[in-house]
Amino acid sequence: MDKHSYIGNSSPEALEAMYLQFLDNPSLVEESWRQFFSGFEFAKHRYGDDAGASGAPVEVNKEFKVINLINGYRSRGHLFTKTNPVRERRKYTPDLSLETFGLSNADLESTFQAGQEIGIGTAKLKDIVAMLEQTYCQSVGAEYKYIRTPEVIEWMEKKMESCRNGYNFSISEKKRILEKLNDAVAFENFIHTKFTGQKRFSLEGAESLIPALDAVIDTGAELGIKEFVIGMAHRGRLNVLANILGKSYEDIFSEFEGKEFDENAFDGDVKYHLGFSSDVTTPHNKKVHLGLTPNPSHLEAVDPIVQGIVRAKIDNTPGGDFNQIAPILIHGDAAVAAQGIVYEVIQMSLLKGYGTGGTIHLVINNQVGFTTNYIDARSSTYCTDVGKVTLSPVFHVNGDDVEALVYTIRFAMEYRQKFHRDVFIDILCYRKYGHNEGDEPRFTQPLLYKAISTHANPREIYNQKLLSQGIVEANLAKEMEKKFKELLQRSLDLSKLQTKTKVKSFMEGNWSGLRLAVPEDFEQSPTTGVEKKTLLQLATQLCALPEEKTFSVK
Repeated sequence: MDKHSYIGNSSPEALEAMYLQFLDNPSLVEESWRQFFSGFEFAKHRYGDDAGASGAPVEVNKEFKVINLINGYRSRGHLFTKTNPVRERRKYTPDLSLETFGLSNADLESTFQAGQEIGIGTAKLKDIVAMLEQTYCQSVGAEYKYIRTPEVIEWMEKKMESCRNGYNFSISEKKRILEKLNDAVAFENFIHTKFTGQKRFSLEGAESLIPALDAVIDTGAELGIKEFVIGMAHRGRLNVLANILGKSYEDIFSEFEGKEFDENAFDGDVKYHLGFSSDVTTPHNKKVHLGLTPNPSHLEAVDPIVQGIVRAKIDNTPGGDFNQIAPILIHGDAAVAAQGIVYEVIQMSLLKGYGTGGTIHLVINNQVGFTTNYIDARSSTYCTDVGKVTLSPVFHVNGDDVEALVYTIRFAMEYRQKFHRDVFIDILCYRKYGHNEGDEPRFTQPLLYKAISTHANPREIYNQKLLSQGIVEANLAKEMEKKFKELLQRSLDLSKLQTKTKVKSFMEGNWSGLRLAVPEDFEQSPTTGVEKKTLLQLATQLCALPEEKTFSVK
């Protein structure tokens, strides 16, 4: 029982009467109450001239105000970040100014114990604010305070605040990031010049996706993941196939040439719909299997397919181990906000029968859906707000700050492996060209594309950063680009020697060796020849027919 409960249980009128009697003649008041009122008078005398409206000392009140400031940055700092590479962010109120929390510039030199809350000990207010600004309002914005598990919130805050949402990369790590950025930029430039006017759904403006995916695979492998299943729509698909999954440049260029596919029962599909499967070796020499799932023009239709494949593979591991296999879904900003299938999939993510141990959601946020400005396309503040349905943390990252993005990827992978929950990474970038390379975006977005036309690509920005730090030689990026373009040219020359385009099944790994389930009387069924051929084309793409079992289709 509270030892002071007798005070709250007493009649206020009786207390006031005793207090007045104490002031008039203390000897007439019972001993215990006399001691109580003596203590009250002492506190009043000690702090009375220095107390706020609550009766507490001003210093104590300000400590609580600084605590409120800290919580304000943690919960709303993401609204005031430097995450947009090509235009100013919208303004939100109330802001994070000192006045919002009842403080002022006069308090900046004052020392507060509240600094212990963020791990820097007793500190001046100006140092507390600087630390919070660096952690929550730079190139990374974090939404997580709505999560209802204190353990998760505490873990995230300690991780972010201990490093101020940044990471000191080694020289070799920086060069790896630059190399992947170079591959992404040079690949897009090469195709743009060699296949002018052909649709490729360019990644230009969002090339940081390639080092980001490289970091997902590398970090995931270090944390025990042996296989990733990837689902994505058109934007950047060819770049991902080439520079992440290792599909040969010759095969990609052969598809651009429009050559016939080498499977008899397969008429093929457009190059940015096809799937692929491969085994890669990470920079830390870990073997990882990657599968990119085929996807039609319905941008998010692949989402449940990826989850189903991953769950089936997890169920095929001893004990159903979530730590070994993970799904990656790559969204566009307009699609993730607008297409209901995204909600349908993520709201099943925590169900026992459907969970896949946490999905890594990467959003290529072009800030424009086809031709529509984002403020005319959705009601929510962010395109990723659907992630809050499952209380998933959301990170908003400036796509021009590739180190911040790679750091966030590593953070997200640790979160996924520890808590087995979805995590969203909103990559704020832009689209250099239109929806496809045949569109002219300046007709509908003249101001945005005026800014984009003079904006340096992520590789140039990162190279300049490394040069200013003295990390790389002045000509390293140029040499990287020269060697890579020479490789691409040799691949293009070789592709012209191919007579047919090769298509590799994405259903490998755990699915290798499985026979295609086709009824023995399939050829005698009443299905028309055209329908039979369509069914076999689909089946051939999903899991290649074994050589000993073929069908003649008339």
